[in-house]
Amino acid sequence: MDQPSIKTLDTDPEYRAAVVDLLAVLAYGALTAFERIAADAVMAPTVDDKAALAGMATSEYRHFETLRDRLIELGVSPEVAIAPFRQPLEEFHAHTAPNDWLEGLVKAYVGDGIALDFYVEIAKYLDPETNALVLSVCEEMGHSAFAVDRVRAAITADPRIGGRLALWGRRLVGEALSQAQRVAAERDALSSLLVGGVDRPGADLAEIGRMLARLTENHTKRMAALGLAA
Repeated sequence: MDQPSIKTLDTDPEYRAAVVDLLAVLAYGALTAFERIAADAVMAPTVDDKAALAGMATSEYRHFETLRDRLIELGVSPEVAIAPFRQPLEEFHAHTAPNDWLEGLVKAYVGDGIALDFYVEIAKYLDPETNALVLSVCEEMGHSAFAVDRVRAAITADPRIGGRLALWGRRLVGEALSQAQRVAAERDALSSLLVGGVDRPGADLAEIGRMLARLTENHTKRMAALGLAA
């Protein structure tokens, strides 16, 4: 694939709008993750588990602050920028509310994971400064070691749990992809990061196909790491 052309926030209004959208959806994703993980801590069975989840929630809130501050630096109101994404994200979380703390862990690891993979793919089409910000936030958002350890231990103790959690993981991905398509359809500037424009080449159909294959492969790997069938 040819190296994507470098865009600038100062000279390309459409690109600037796309970056604002991306930072806004990441910011609200981090804020809702903070809320969810803090709530999941209530269901955690041990003090150590509660403390671990509390630490994750705190980390997510720091991510929100970083992204919020960058929006302010760009002269954008975070409240206004986030507004278009509140309903789709809140609907996603309403449709995928976990029934217990294990489902919450799978949601954080698998559901959030596929979203983060997508943002990392989009980062290839960003200017260097925004690319570095998005990658740094996404790299620090994972809950892999904790989630994998707890879920695998639960399945070892009761193998029947595996089937239920595998179905849950598949449902999460379906819901996540459905909401992502909705957001992309409603936010032209955001989708333009991938498809490009007259003077801003984006990904061609072959590259988009490879990207989807990478997202699917990473999802399969996460499910396998948890001891679940994709």
